Amino acid sequence: MPAIKEQKTNDQGLLIINAGLFRSATKSMALAYQILGFKTHHGLLESVTDTPWVSLEEAAEATWPSVPGARSRTRFTRADWDKIWGNYDVVTDLASPFALELIHAYPEAKVVIVEREFESWWPSFQTEILDRVMIQPMASINGFLGLYLMGIPAVQAMRKIHFGFFGANTHAAIRNRAKIVHESYYREVRAAVPPERRLEYRIGDGWGPLCRFLDVDVPDLPFPRDNHSASHAQEAKARVRLLWSTAGKIVLPVVLGFIAIWVGLRCRR
Repeated sequence: MPAIKEQKTNDQGLLIINAGLFRSATKSMALAYQILGFKTHHGLLESVTDTPWVSLEEAAEATWPSVPGARSRTRFTRADWDKIWGNYDVVTDLASPFALELIHAYPEAKVVIVEREFESWWPSFQTEILDRVMIQPMASINGFLGLYLMGIPAVQAMRKIHFGFFGANTHAAIRNRAKIVHESYYREVRAAVPPERRLEYRIGDGWGPLCRFLDVDVPDLPFPRDNHSASHAQEAKARVRLLWSTAGKIVLPVVLGFIAIWVGLRCRR
């Protein structure tokens, strides 16, 4: 497996920012970076309990202070971003809404831009990402269970990230602003990064352009293709099942305890 040519030092922080929104081949890209020897963060490549949801919620509040439910925070500095992703070489999906912040925090990082045409991106993003944290009542139920039974504010963090990123405060407002925000995101990323530090990568280009840009050897492996809608849906459902299973293990003994107490009191009458 090819390795990074120079060992990363502790103060370098991120080496590569993958500027491709959710449902823009982020998992395929993450797997590719891993094959190339880079330590890569992607939400679906680690346990939901290991994802820094608390820090991500704080990052959303600091980046977009007007999001519903935001607590007052100062804007994140390089040190704050280091606490979330400083130990990684590459960030992908969950970091993508914060790409501009990260580009400024890590001015030496290379940026790989992966843009999916809006017409194919939006239906996939809406179904597989947005609706899962917006559609009621299940989003609120899952958010409650995750936060109060497992200490994981995943739904809360994702809602704040998306409300902030799209400059909206309702699900409908996100839909209305989706295209203009999608276009402005890529336009602003390109404007923020000089040509020598960015790569316009299209899925299907294979290893060549990516390896040349990152200055690593081309691996003797096919370029990964993963995270089609069907597989993403399966992984998302598996995480929800884990949430409900955990909730059942916590709540059921409590319910049975109350039933036992009630039966005991009835028998004494």
